Amino acid sequence: MIADEPTLARLMQQAQGGDKQAYTVLLTEAQLWLERYYRRRVPPAQLDDLVQDVLMALHRKRATWDPTRAFLPWLAAIARYRWVDHLRKVYRAEEDALEDYDAAEDSEEDAVLARMSLERLFVHIPEKQAEAIELVKIEGLSIKEASVKTGQSESLVKVNIHRGLKKLSALVEKAE
Repeated sequence: MIADEPTLARLMQQAQGGDKQAYTVLLTEAQLWLERYYRRRVPPAQLDDLVQDVLMALHRKRATWDPTRAFLPWLAAIARYRWVDHLRKVYRAEEDALEDYDAAEDSEEDAVLARMSLERLFVHIPEKQAEAIELVKIEGLSIKEASVKTGQSESLVKVNIHRGLKKLSALVEKAE
């Protein structure tokens, strides 16, 4: 049974007066009301913690309740504020978790897979283009250093990189 407003207000008045039995009944009824209140607002795994949090707040704030006012709106206000705090905490935790997934992970396996993918793509372009891309874009050599290493002129290295990347891009787009 979930008590009505007059019953809850009477129980709260008696609890403020020191009646332990009335306070126990009040907390039980408040728990039932809060479970119904939160059932559609939070996942089931979070329900109990949130209800207990509100019951603790009710316990701490019980002296602030004014007997001339309704009890349920007072409890609902506490429940709403605790719910908003809960949502902030959950979204902050989810945001932190997303940041972890966005972080680049240095994994040998990922590097090996990426290298294998590049090797498969490089067979579809001329060897000089693949070599120029490898030296400049992957190993990080300058155009001048790549020119010396390959024996190509600097402008030919640039042309080979441009043409090779254009062909690789077309291959990737075609595969998608």
